[in-house]
Amino acid sequence: MVQNSLMSAAEDVADQFLRVTKQYLPHVARLCLISTFLEDGIRMWFQWSEQKEYIESSWGCGFFLASLFVLINLLGQLSGCILILSRNFVQYACFGLFGIIGLQTIAYSILWDPKFLMRNLALGGGLLLLLAESRSEGRSMFAGVPTVRESSPKQYMQLGGRVLLVLMFMTLLHFDANFLSILQNLVGTALIILVAIGFKTKLAALTLVVWLFIINVSFNAFWTIPTYKPMHDFLKYDFFQTTSVIGGLLLVVALGPGGVSMDEKKKEW
Repeated sequence: MVQNSLMSAAEDVADQFLRVTKQYLPHVARLCLISTFLEDGIRMWFQWSEQKEYIESSWGCGFFLASLFVLINLLGQLSGCILILSRNFVQYACFGLFGIIGLQTIAYSILWDPKFLMRNLALGGGLLLLLAESRSEGRSMFAGVPTVRESSPKQYMQLGGRVLLVLMFMTLLHFDANFLSILQNLVGTALIILVAIGFKTKLAALTLVVWLFIINVSFNAFWTIPTYKPMHDFLKYDFFQTTSVIGGLLLVVALGPGGVSMDEKKKEW
């Protein structure tokens, strides 16, 4: 009884938050989601020589191909971010950013690093949710035209986006014997399962947003490290990747879990 009343109170708080932020939340979510691409594109400009030399020495591909790699990353990411924020050709922008993720996964050997691979897949999940949102906007132009049900591609994009997003939290689990780590792992695992299966989705996703924001500000505070130290760049990279996943979760909060979810199925029971 007490558990049900606490859950109801938490859901009321979440609903109130959504009512207050309904107009602004999707914009904040998109900005957070593309932040890592925006930061990386700008970094390509300011670290052109370092990035080119790294690719050239790692792959032995020569000056031209290494420069082309940096140029594609710079233009692909910045143009994709501009298109998404301006709400123009969003689907093409998302496909372009998918390509950038794949290119970087191979070029930086992320494929063989489980932690970074899961984070890149989580970014892909966020882009899937952006694609689903763009399909919603496309359909809204035909308001008033009767439809039988929500389009299947959009439903499965939202499902895939939710499942991929939770991979970020798999990289945050700590396998320590102390009580705090065990509690954090149990609560975190329960929340990511709820998001993945689409049960109490908005409340679970909003809780994860708060949790991830606190972790991000606490452990990835790159602004406290001098810029000449390598740790500054590592923390900055983690900070913006985590911010992008926060954006993806905010999209889940704003859009809902989609048709392939327990929340949606409950409406049919």
